Amino acid sequence: MSDLVTIILAAGKGTRMKSKLPKVLHKAAGKAMLQHVIDAAREAGADRNIVVTGFGGEMVREAMGEQAGVEYVTQAEQLGTGHAVLQAKEKLEGVRGTVMVLCGDTPLLTGSLLKNLYEAHREAKAKATVLTAIMPDATGYGRIIRGEDDSVLKIVEHKDASEEERQVKEVNSGIYCFDIEAMFGALSKVTNDNAQGEYYLPDVLEILRGEGEKIWAVAADDYESTLGINSRQQLAGAEKILRRRKNEQLMAEGVTLMDPDTTYVDFDVQVGRDTVIYPLTWLEAGTVIGEECEIGPSVRFQNVKCGNKVVGQFCYAHDCQIDDGVALGQFNHIRPDSHLSEGVKMGNFVEVKNSNVGKGSKLPHLSYIGDCDMGSGVNMGCGTITVNYDGKTKFRTVIGNDAFVGCNSNLVAPVTVEDGAYIGAGSTITKTVPEGTLAIARARQKNIEGWLDKRK
Repeated sequence: MSDLVTIILAAGKGTRMKSKLPKVLHKAAGKAMLQHVIDAAREAGADRNIVVTGFGGEMVREAMGEQAGVEYVTQAEQLGTGHAVLQAKEKLEGVRGTVMVLCGDTPLLTGSLLKNLYEAHREAKAKATVLTAIMPDATGYGRIIRGEDDSVLKIVEHKDASEEERQVKEVNSGIYCFDIEAMFGALSKVTNDNAQGEYYLPDVLEILRGEGEKIWAVAADDYESTLGINSRQQLAGAEKILRRRKNEQLMAEGVTLMDPDTTYVDFDVQVGRDTVIYPLTWLEAGTVIGEECEIGPSVRFQNVKCGNKVVGQFCYAHDCQIDDGVALGQFNHIRPDSHLSEGVKMGNFVEVKNSNVGKGSKLPHLSYIGDCDMGSGVNMGCGTITVNYDGKTKFRTVIGNDAFVGCNSNLVAPVTVEDGAYIGAGSTITKTVPEGTLAIARARQKNIEGWLDKRK
């Protein structure tokens, strides 16, 4: 069992985001930034993760919900990173081992990166280890100044760095591993004697170094993984990186993306082998796509469970189930709690809501199917409507197997059309249609001679 514990700093407001929402709750690739960090910590082996909240703390706790291994503490006043870490002291009383301090606004972190940091910290037998990054442009970052033995001599802020030190490209990511006892011991000596009047966590490194302790540093393989998010522009950049990673993963697993730059797939989406994704397609959180499907162009799926060999283009579906071999026509809308069974065929401009459509049934075009339980082998004529709402209550329509509903029909719920029944075109059905019968419910045509002459 790992001795790794994390403290995740998530108390800041993020003023540059210009948002009422706490910064760490803004989403990247369909997941809150804070959740990305928690998941990376878990993957690295941390079974216990202490989140320090402040601005919008109740919103953060509500959004994250109850999660195994996640605890919360509050930083009532934002008095610096050192002060934030101190809020977890009581929870870690008597705990021995390693604490990793993370930032809740770093959604690009990976579990493998954090695991490498943790293992390097232990191997070096250091009291503190800094995760660093080699920045192409290090302007504004604190520089890592190493000694001859590769240990950290100091971290110097850009404004305080000499010209020689500013040539250093290795910078502080703000992520650390500490021996728990050593960290809290040094934090007790940190002061707020600075321009901001805050207690800074990096001061712990200087204190430990002054006590003769070893301070180590580990450089990330990819500087992008360490980037923090402070603005909407930076959030958009992180989103692009996360989606690029996801698309590369999918293609490596046997999925064809015709244009990865215009294919937007959330972090937890699953797609089966030999599925082809066309451009301008959004596959969002909770979606599962089977094998040998053709999805897109211009499809948006949100939390859709989709079987094999499904074809769909120019359509929107959310919170629904689509079984094997379903064909979705253009401009379909599949709404929540709908289930399209195997082999269902949908044409253009069809909306399905809270309905079960049986195997092999056809909804060719221009229909609204709401609150309906439809059997297999049913043909719904063009322009058919299930009239499900009387202004107060939603009612269900039941259609049996192999029924045939003629064009431009209204089925006024609650109503049942039994197996094998036929409904003539233009009918408004308000009563049960028995099995094997033909129902025609429309007024007799009347032609009025001379009507046009009188109108003129």
